[in-house]
Amino acid sequence: MSDPTPGIGGETGAEAGGDAGTKAGPEAAAAHPTATSIPPGRPVARWEDLRKRVVSAVVLVAVGGAEIWLGGPSFAVLVVLLTGAMVWELATMTAPGHRNTPLGLAALASVSLGAALFIADPFAEAFLLVPALAIALTDRRDRQLSSLYAVAIMVAGYGLVDLRMVAGTPVILWLVLIVVASDVLGYFVGRIFGGPKFWPAISPKKTWSGTVAGWGGAALVGVGFWLAGYGAPGLVALSVVIALAGQMGDIWESWVKRRCGVKDASTLIPGHGGVLDRFDALIGAIVVLILLGLIIDLPLPAAV
Repeated sequence: MSDPTPGIGGETGAEAGGDAGTKAGPEAAAAHPTATSIPPGRPVARWEDLRKRVVSAVVLVAVGGAEIWLGGPSFAVLVVLLTGAMVWELATMTAPGHRNTPLGLAALASVSLGAALFIADPFAEAFLLVPALAIALTDRRDRQLSSLYAVAIMVAGYGLVDLRMVAGTPVILWLVLIVVASDVLGYFVGRIFGGPKFWPAISPKKTWSGTVAGWGGAALVGVGFWLAGYGAPGLVALSVVIALAGQMGDIWESWVKRRCGVKDASTLIPGHGGVLDRFDALIGAIVVLILLGLIIDLPLPAAV
């Protein structure tokens, strides 16, 4: 995530600031104004736009918390819309010269996710691949990379709704808290202590101190759920694994933005950038959780 404010997802976790753009940054930003380019040679203030960030964060927490609690069709509709927005951002970043194509792909993603969720057919999940196929068939930067990311976005959206319907509120709350705790602790520890870089070629300001602190924050979340009676001791280790997956989701989006020469996926969320900038870590966390669930029985939180 590009902004330095802790929140759900993004490259704030072990990173002190946004990504630096590539040489194509100014050209790419000029071609599509929805993405925020990196001003060359201009220092980024540590706490700039704090008011906008806080207001946006409060709205996100309020709306997201209410929908997680309510579940049902309204939660599914929210996830479908957010998924469409993320595919729009991805399509805009990777094909800045195409003004109409991203909107079409966003609509296709929303419809495809809705079909996968609500059509009672064992093959309905195949709809999740439709946006990726469409992206692969359009002229854009890194079509294979973009298509793979589109699959991850679609799978994460589907998994989030499915987990809420099948496992209930505790699992979704656990996931969100892991991402937030990892993000917040990683952000402040990385700011204060700095140290060796975690993956300088892709995310040059992310530090090992912040990354490890994020794992510690996730472990605390797991301990809290375990002691509250919502899970077994194995939930602590799983929480750390999911935190690492979230950090990889953050780094993946950083890499995509770096290749596209943009700082933020869009400007949809004031002070925070785009929807992808907020939910990139959650995408990584959900995708890995789903993959692990196909292999082993996971000690997921359960209602008391």
